[in-house]
Amino acid sequence: MDRFNKPDVSGALTLSALNEQVAHAVGRSFPNACWIQAETSDVRVQGAAGHCYLEFVEKDAHSGQIVAKARGAIWVRTFRQLKLYFEEETGQAFVSGLKVLVKVTVEFHKLYGYSLNVIDIEPSYTLGDLVRKRQEIIRYLQKEGIFELNRELPFPVLPQRIAVISSPTAAGYGDFEHQLMNNPAGYQFYLKLFPAAMQGEKAEESVIAALDRISRHTDCFDVVVLIRGGGSASDLNCFDSLLLATHCAQFPLPVITGIGHERDDSVVDMVAHTRLKTPTAVAAFLIGQMDGQAELVNDMQQRLCLLATKTLSDQQTYLKLLATRLPSLIMQRIEHCRTQLQALRSALPASRLLVMQHRTALTEIRQRLHNRWTEYVNRQNREMELAEQYLKMASPDYVLQQGYTLILKEGKILKCASELSAGDEVTIRFADGDRTAIIQ
Repeated sequence: MDRFNKPDVSGALTLSALNEQVAHAVGRSFPNACWIQAETSDVRVQGAAGHCYLEFVEKDAHSGQIVAKARGAIWVRTFRQLKLYFEEETGQAFVSGLKVLVKVTVEFHKLYGYSLNVIDIEPSYTLGDLVRKRQEIIRYLQKEGIFELNRELPFPVLPQRIAVISSPTAAGYGDFEHQLMNNPAGYQFYLKLFPAAMQGEKAEESVIAALDRISRHTDCFDVVVLIRGGGSASDLNCFDSLLLATHCAQFPLPVITGIGHERDDSVVDMVAHTRLKTPTAVAAFLIGQMDGQAELVNDMQQRLCLLATKTLSDQQTYLKLLATRLPSLIMQRIEHCRTQLQALRSALPASRLLVMQHRTALTEIRQRLHNRWTEYVNRQNREMELAEQYLKMASPDYVLQQGYTLILKEGKILKCASELSAGDEVTIRFADGDRTAIIQ
């Protein structure tokens, strides 16, 4: 910049004049409304006036970084109509993070700057994106092998210990509890409520936290029931969450849902063990499971009674038959025993003779064993005396007493003269002591 050539202040534009020229240029370039694709961000509704203010952003498909941003507004009259229309068509609340196709007028205000004024919206565009995301979640769960995991769990025979995840103030929970605890058959159910937010931005986190609390006490429950009552379809989008669906699919207890979807199933419904429409339907299902087992017990009771009756009748017939045949059977038995006694009596003298013969044989065997044992002991004593005499004669002390001597070098007995050299000092051992000598 040339510091010596001062600009002509009289020709400079004011900021408002510049913004007016920009506004005219924008108006000429975009005289008509146009449709744009963008993602909603920072959606907020002004409390008193009811206007909706937001930002539209565009993100890079690969990095996720924001590459474009524009401020937007939906005036109250338009917003009321568009919001109702959008949520009825998509079942989704108009919130941040949605991909939308909106019709806008481009405006540039000299005070507020550039903004987009929304005048229309195409719900099918957003619905397509929601369906795409939902299908991506389902494909991911199937690829990971957990989509069918909870449904593969065996359902308990008597589902009486129930962990309930619901809002404690929800009408659906009250209906569920009343129907279950006042069932006509009088079945006993144990209910434990794990409170959680069942709609809104915190619903996902709240339900997962409740599942985590239940997972610490799985031995105390048979099933988990996830219920809510009433509400619009847009309130239920938290149940299309990947994280929540993953927790439900991998939960170690069967999960039963009754979260109010009438039109279609949420992803959580799809991965749950059993999907029912409403809390009262869940209660009816659990009561029905108990009814089924009660019918089985009644059927077994009837069959047992019939079997017992038949068995008693058969035994009575058998006893009657025995009663008619018993006298003759007793007489036959008596005659048989009498015949055996007579045979034993006639064989008794021969048995006595046989006993005497065996006794004599045993006496002879005992005498022979005694004689042989005495011979063996004497022989062993003689052998021990000879061994003792041999050991005594082989003793060095015995040899020394016979007039012999032992020559030792460094404590070792010498056997050959070649082991000695001149000057070696040796010990000569006699019977009465040792003497030292030097070899010449």
